[in-house]
Amino acid sequence: MSASRPSRRLLLGGALTAVGLLAAACGKEEKSPSGASASAGGAQSTVSVKHAQGTTEVPLKPKKVFVFDLGVLDTLDALGVEVAGVPKQNMPVPLKKYEGSKYTKIGSLKDPDFEKIASEKPDLIIASSRSSKSYGELSKIAPTLNLTPDQKAQERTFTEYATALGRIFGKEAEVKSKLEDIAAQAKAVKDAAGSGETLFAMVSGGEVNAYGQDSRFGYVFQTLGLAPVSGITNADRHGQAVSFEFVKEKNPARIYVLDRDETSGKSENGNAAKATLDNELVKSTDAAKNGKITYVDAASWYLVDFGLGNLPRMIADIKKGL
Repeated sequence: MSASRPSRRLLLGGALTAVGLLAAACGKEEKSPSGASASAGGAQSTVSVKHAQGTTEVPLKPKKVFVFDLGVLDTLDALGVEVAGVPKQNMPVPLKKYEGSKYTKIGSLKDPDFEKIASEKPDLIIASSRSSKSYGELSKIAPTLNLTPDQKAQERTFTEYATALGRIFGKEAEVKSKLEDIAAQAKAVKDAAGSGETLFAMVSGGEVNAYGQDSRFGYVFQTLGLAPVSGITNADRHGQAVSFEFVKEKNPARIYVLDRDETSGKSENGNAAKATLDNELVKSTDAAKNGKITYVDAASWYLVDFGLGNLPRMIADIKKGL
C-alpha cells in the first residue's frame, strides 16, 4: 500500500531535518581526547597547553610568534621555527641574529611594549619568568604561554614544554630526538659525578650567592647528580648570600662559578668573579687546591637557560669541571 499524501510530507520533512543536522555536525569543532580541537573531518586546529601560569588554547602552526623567553627562543631556533618578535636585548652569540631589524622588537625582557605588540596582532605570545607579571595583559592580546620550568622539577617540566612546542609547530620527531640526545649527555655526566660536594655560585658586584637543590640552577643536582653543599635553603632566583667563611667551612670538592657581571658587560671572561674569589679562604678549599673551580658560560646559564640548543652547552660546562 502506498503512503498517504500527509505521510509523504512527514517523511520528506524528516529527511530534510536529518540532512540539516548532518551538515551542522560536519561543520562543528570537537574536542579530541588529547585536548586538541578538531573538525569532524579530522583537521586539528588548536591544542590545549598546560603551563606555568594556567592552561591556554593555542593555534597549531601559528604564523606570527612573539617570544620573551630566550630559552624558548633557543628551542625554536634549534627546531628551525621562525619567530616574528623578540625583546630588545644583547643576545648571546648563538642567538645573535635576533638582534637584527628583521625581528620586531617587543620591549625588554621584563617590560613588554604592549602597544607595539597589540598593533602587530601576533598569533601566539610566549612569556618568561622575567615577564610573568605581564602575563594577564599579554593574554588579552593573544594566546599566551609561560614555559618557564618548575624549579623543583626542571627536567620533567622542560621535557613537557619542549614536547608541547614540538606539537604546536609540527616538530614532534625533532624534539624527541633532541631530548634523547640531552638525556644521554646528562646520564654520562651523572655517571662520572663521583663523590664530593659541589658549590654552585653566582658572583655579582663582589657578592657571592649560592644555589641548591631546588634553585633555578637545580638541574645540576636534580638531573646531573652532583651533591650540593649543605646549608643552602633559600630557593630565591637570586640565590642565597654566603660569605667566604661559609665557603671555607663547607670545603666543596668542586665549585662552579657564574659571573653575572659578564652578562651586562661589566666583566670579561669571568675576570670580576675571579678577582672576587681570589682570597685565602677560597684558596683553602679542596676545589681550589685540586683545580676544580670552573667558570660556566654566563650567558648560557643566566640569560638563556633551558633550551634544546643551549642545554647541551650547560651540560658540557658541568662535565668540564668533573
